Amino acid sequence: MVRKKKDAYGNNSISALKGADRVRKRPAVIFGSDGLEGCQHSFFEILSNSIDEAREGHGNVIEVTRHDDWSITVRDYGRGIPLDYNEKERKYNWKLVYCELYAGGKYNNNDGENYEYSLGLNGLGACATQYASEYMEVVVYKDNIKYSIDFKKGKAAGKLEKEPFEHASGTIQKWKPDLDVFTDIQIPLSFYQDVMKKQSIVNPGVIFKLYDEFEDETYEYCYENGIVDYIKEVNEDKNFTEVMYYTEEGRGRDREDKPDYKVKAELAFSFNNEVNLTEYYHNSSYLEHGGAPDKAVKNAFIYEIDKFIKKVGKYTKGEKKISFQDVQDSLVIVINSFSTMTSYENQTKKAINNKFIQEFITDLIKSKLEIYFIENKIEAEKIIDQVLVNKRSREKAEKTRLNLKKKLGGKVDMNNRVAKFVDCRTKDKSRRELYIVEGDSALGSCKLARDADFQALMPVRGKILNCLKADYDKIFKSEIIIDLLKVLGCGVEIKSKHNKDLTTFDLDNLNWDKVIICTDADYDGFQIRTLIMTMLYRLVPTLFDENKVFIAETPLYEITNKGKTYFAYTDKEKNDICEPLEGSIHVQRSKGLGENDPEMMWQTTMSPETRKLVGFDREETQKTVTMFETLLGDDIQGRKIFIEENGAKYLDMLDIN
Repeated sequence: MVRKKKDAYGNNSISALKGADRVRKRPAVIFGSDGLEGCQHSFFEILSNSIDEAREGHGNVIEVTRHDDWSITVRDYGRGIPLDYNEKERKYNWKLVYCELYAGGKYNNNDGENYEYSLGLNGLGACATQYASEYMEVVVYKDNIKYSIDFKKGKAAGKLEKEPFEHASGTIQKWKPDLDVFTDIQIPLSFYQDVMKKQSIVNPGVIFKLYDEFEDETYEYCYENGIVDYIKEVNEDKNFTEVMYYTEEGRGRDREDKPDYKVKAELAFSFNNEVNLTEYYHNSSYLEHGGAPDKAVKNAFIYEIDKFIKKVGKYTKGEKKISFQDVQDSLVIVINSFSTMTSYENQTKKAINNKFIQEFITDLIKSKLEIYFIENKIEAEKIIDQVLVNKRSREKAEKTRLNLKKKLGGKVDMNNRVAKFVDCRTKDKSRRELYIVEGDSALGSCKLARDADFQALMPVRGKILNCLKADYDKIFKSEIIIDLLKVLGCGVEIKSKHNKDLTTFDLDNLNWDKVIICTDADYDGFQIRTLIMTMLYRLVPTLFDENKVFIAETPLYEITNKGKTYFAYTDKEKNDICEPLEGSIHVQRSKGLGENDPEMMWQTTMSPETRKLVGFDREETQKTVTMFETLLGDDIQGRKIFIEENGAKYLDMLDIN
């Protein structure tokens, strides 16, 4: 096979993208992606211009429509984008704004001209979005004139139309992102809701209205007091310190040879035991990846809190210094910073890296925290006590995680045997059943009665911990609990902000189709059964949701009549069985599992054909959760009320004679 010779790579091989092709063929360069994320960012570029107008004091309402053909409309009531002829540039402004990259009215913001603190600084957004659109329709009301111009596929579709029109000033831009540019244009409602809520938080008093044609629903977002109102909303009245708010302005530079620029920062924060939040905005753009403000918060909070802990002597001897994670676990903070010059990570504006902004915010937090700790000693003590609790919980959790990983490591096989565990032969997980039985004597009876092909046995020795009252460290020191987790094979689920790394649960690793709890039909048996269920509920609750946990009901009475044997599981069932029988009836209270003969065990407890298994209905999950928490948790008053109201219903279970 002869390969075709390629053309030579010479002077004529270099080409330049021109006009709309600069965006349409390489959208990721401007928008960060040619997928849905890039499409979403194109919307934010247009919204940003309206936000900049509102922040300058021109129009406090911004309206967005999500159309049912995936097109978008953004309307503001600002001064209106200038579209007419520009004597200085000798071009129409509509060409500069919508057809030329790096053209805009915000380049001199550091000199105190328009848009001092602006979201859009690069002169890219409106033009790039127009280039990336199937069509764009622009209507501007300015100086009692209505201006209109349309674009298609990145090019003007006609001339600028002008007509007298008495109307409030403002701009309406409707466009449809182009599927020839983006791989996906179906921006979900949740994205618009999230963006507009975030912008309302950092633009106090501006009303953001969202209309969704798909659902014919309207949403409105406005925070009159900005980040302070938002912090209060997040706290849900569970904060243990007041909401602190500070704001300050300054000037500085990122490097000696760089020009000065203006910086303003506002921050609001509080401490909360139940929720935490860290959010950063710059010129109202949400900084998903943080950058300079995030570094400032970490440095300042660690420095001041560590200094105060040392001052009051709260560290134990040889104890390690706090980390930011220990602070963050209880911190609710929002920082909204502004600057006349900004070094964004890229056009998507998800992080900033200005050195002076970082230093400015660091100094602001340090100085305010230092004064706060001096003037508010009681709250300061609460803060450091909680931070130390978080720190010690984290360290304890890490130690527990490493121990648990070591204990649960490896598979349950001949080389890693769990004491007294009796496996079954089949490796088919869809057939395998695990019987958790009460004690060694029950193990012996069940061993003789079971079908060894698919039924395995795991005995529990006595009563295990009440796992709703014990902490994780104590739970994972229990040998029987660790053995049960090993046999289950699916890991554990941890619900605690300090113990997230302990979660190792994977349902696919569960070794069993059914986990069956089998205990005696007496009070001790009921208690052991309940404690096993509680352990499973605390450590592997998904097994209940997936209908993997069952109770094997064992008979309470054995009834003999004319050579036939009947089994009753309750007193009512015993009475119902005995009532129609004639002749001599022998009723015997059923023995413990360990005393039952294999044939009876198979028939009543283990045979899939005749046994009586009680499962857990998914729809009843919340009721199950409530019962566990009420009867076995720490809500003593709730338990007392439940027993007072419902205790009489269960009197027939007591042997009162």
